[in-house]
Amino acid sequence: KKYVALVDELYREKEKEINAIVNLNKNLTEKQSRINSLEKDRELNESKMQLFQTERELTEENYRRQKMIIYSLIGGVLLLLFSLFWMFRSNKQRRLANNLLALKSLRTQMNPHFIFNALNSVNNFIAQNDERAANRYLTDFSTLMRSVLENSEEDFIPLEKEIELLQLYLKLEHSRFRDKFDYELIVDKHIDIGQFEIPPMLLQPYVENAVWHGLRYKEEKGFLKVELQKKDDETIRIIITDDGIGRKRSAALKTEYQKKKRSKGMQNIKQRIAILNEMYKDKVDVFIEDLYDDTTGTQVILTLKKD
Repeated sequence: KKYVALVDELYREKEKEINAIVNLNKNLTEKQSRINSLEKDRELNESKMQLFQTERELTEENYRRQKMIIYSLIGGVLLLLFSLFWMFRSNKQRRLANNLLALKSLRTQMNPHFIFNALNSVNNFIAQNDERAANRYLTDFSTLMRSVLENSEEDFIPLEKEIELLQLYLKLEHSRFRDKFDYELIVDKHIDIGQFEIPPMLLQPYVENAVWHGLRYKEEKGFLKVELQKKDDETIRIIITDDGIGRKRSAALKTEYQKKKRSKGMQNIKQRIAILNEMYKDKVDVFIEDLYDDTTGTQVILTLKKD
């Protein structure tokens, strides 16, 4: 019985040892599994961190590329705008230079024409043996020519100076055609003349046409009226009115040479005004009309704007 009891006791002890070993193995297995799980979690987290870092680097690289593209586009647009501005400025300067050359050319064409007509008048006085009248005419003519030459390089002169030149020119023409017309120059007292400028010798060709092609051919004595009216604070009107034979009859009396000569003179004036309006934003406007039903008499209305 003691032997059996001893064997049972040993068996129980052995069973306890076996159970302890099993439990220990079980615990070790669980701990190893947990360790493995933690290790996998760590590797996964490291992979996530690496992926996040890669994504951030890609995002930063894309951002840098986008910035470069945007800067390149901005630079290209600025370069294009600069090129367009430079081309526009160059074209504008070239057009301005061409306009200035054209104006100078037109002025040089007008001055000889005016001088030729004036010298013809002096020749007529000399032919009539009127030395005193010829001397007076030459004195006034030299004064006018000096002013014309002084202003020949200017695009605009003070309106007051143009009026003085026009008065002197009217005096010269009236001296020659005293029996053909009388004249009157009226300036509205409400006009501040000092505030306006006008192309030099702009009015003279229209007055010349009125005298030479309208009043000169009239049988009875005619009348020429030049009036400066205030339209508003920024604009005045210069009205040149004659009661001559009119444009239609005047054209019928002309030779082919005279027609070409007049056409060229008026064409020069139109070109001057067109160029000046392009350069100075429609500063001058001219309108010509026949006055009466029988087309006798002519009126020129010139509108001048302040600077």
